[in-house]
Amino acid sequence: MSYPDALYLGDEGEITGRFHTADTVPDLLIGGRTKVHYLATGESTGGQYGLYRWEMGAEPSGGSPHFHKTFSESFFILDGTVSLYNGDAWTKASPGDFLFAPAGGIHAFRNEDGPATMLVLFAPGAPREPYFEELAEIVASGRQLSDAEWTDLYNRHDQYMV
Repeated sequence: MSYPDALYLGDEGEITGRFHTADTVPDLLIGGRTKVHYLATGESTGGQYGLYRWEMGAEPSGGSPHFHKTFSESFFILDGTVSLYNGDAWTKASPGDFLFAPAGGIHAFRNEDGPATMLVLFAPGAPREPYFEELAEIVASGRQLSDAEWTDLYNRHDQYMV
């Protein structure tokens, strides 16, 4: 394996870093129990990756087993306990634990034991924000989707339920 082609061709470097403080207000609230921080979106990284801080409250929440065709997804636990599914088994993950699910890799997560925080990384940087925002709207409105509507939502966002 070698380094990829250069993305920056200058000789002097640039002052282009972005700083996000830990106390920044979340970008999205899902159901009053999950706070999502858009640390680095696919758009802001030129499609290289997307990184999100996912803060789950005391009430259990999370995603059911699924996979993606166009990007990988990784989880790094910062605080609390998160049940992670690697397509074969559920594991109670603690701070410092990590799960990588390559494209096509079945995975899921759930906080069953109280509040928990994790980093979620998508590579390359898929446009996940519209998916998160649509989920938040569905939860906030109490709208009930039919199976066909859920399938449409998932298909539009490269999410295939297992």
